[in-house]
Amino acid sequence: MSEDEKAPESAPEVVTPAEDPAPDYGSEDVLEDVPPASPAPRVKARRSPWNRGRDRVLAAVIAVVVVAVALVVSVTSDSAATDRTEAEPPAPLPAAPGAVPGSLAEIWSASSGATPVPVVAGDAVATADGGEVAGRDPLTGLIRWHYTRDLPLCTMNETWGRLNAVYSKTSGCSEVTQLDPGTGRITAQRNGNAELGTRLVTDGSHVTATGKKLLTTWRDDLVQSAEYGQVPALVNAGKQPRTGCTYGTVAAASGKVGVIERCPGDPADRLTVYKAAPEKDDEPSVSFSSVLAGKRARVIAMSGELTAVVLPDQKLLVIFNGDGSQRAAYPLDVPPSDLAADPAGGVEATTQTPSNVYWFSGSKMLALSRDDLSPRWTLSSASGPGILFASQLVVPIKGGLAVLNENDGSTIRTVGVDRRGYAGAVRLGAAGPVLLEERGNTLTALK
Repeated sequence: MSEDEKAPESAPEVVTPAEDPAPDYGSEDVLEDVPPASPAPRVKARRSPWNRGRDRVLAAVIAVVVVAVALVVSVTSDSAATDRTEAEPPAPLPAAPGAVPGSLAEIWSASSGATPVPVVAGDAVATADGGEVAGRDPLTGLIRWHYTRDLPLCTMNETWGRLNAVYSKTSGCSEVTQLDPGTGRITAQRNGNAELGTRLVTDGSHVTATGKKLLTTWRDDLVQSAEYGQVPALVNAGKQPRTGCTYGTVAAASGKVGVIERCPGDPADRLTVYKAAPEKDDEPSVSFSSVLAGKRARVIAMSGELTAVVLPDQKLLVIFNGDGSQRAAYPLDVPPSDLAADPAGGVEATTQTPSNVYWFSGSKMLALSRDDLSPRWTLSSASGPGILFASQLVVPIKGGLAVLNENDGSTIRTVGVDRRGYAGAVRLGAAGPVLLEERGNTLTALK
């Protein structure tokens, strides 16, 4: 290759000085000429006072005391003194027969000293004795569930389809446990001020605990709705209409409570009717209060706005309207011994059917019309008030049962019952095909 054909030499490369790198904003040390600050002097940490040996011992003692107190509380608490079981809801009972059977025999019995009448709720029967409430199979008497405390039972009833068991603690009947009758599940509890010997009166919407000096009324969740009488731990004075009174018999109907009062200064007994649920529970709302014509009076029944009162000395049954005015008076043929003293707990032995109210005086049963409480007929030699069983009126009598016509009291037939020598008052109940008799402290099932 000739020199003319050689490739020309490359032009010298022009080198451009590199630009300064872009500053790294945010990282520039604008204080680089300021000498660093001297480190802060070290401060000696304060020694914890709990590092001393005696303090650690004290902390350990406090911990032991707290554990011991918690243990004592757990051991002595009400829950620790309660033994209970629950059950599945019971199977439906067979229906009652079409008419009262011609013969009835005992199928089981159990102690039930805290129930003045048989306690039946739906397909379940309950007994209450000592400290135990037991839900039983009506056909066998076997216990399905129980709720037992180390406290004595005062009384028990059924209202709102639930059981209200009242226990005695300290000086009164102060603790109430509400139970589902089918399962034994607790549905409500309350503390109250009911007296020893209390009974429970209900109008279907409220329950009133009776007493000689205090009446307490609750609604279905056991919240107190009314107090009447000598209120313990009184907060607002002057709310009660009278002081120093004692109480006789008590009845309830249609959201009202009727009570016989015996007050200082009154020439005779007083009938008072007040609301079961006033605006304020410690301020009674009295519908009326009237001094009666005699002493030893007894409220035997209420129906709607009417109240029936027995005046033993005058031998009269007197009916009062809702405003306290007298509606009617009827002669009363009852032995004086039947009315010599108030009944136990201040509650008369009565039952109700859609047609009548039945009152057991102690030796006779009077049928009173539900419409106006007028007397319709009387059964002598009764052992208690009647109930409907197998769509018929059944009344306990000596040696058995009488099946009666509700309209006139005529006897349809009698059924013999062997009560094994028991001759006292008998209270009846029914659960499906089972007829129940409360004989003193024993509940007996018949079928």
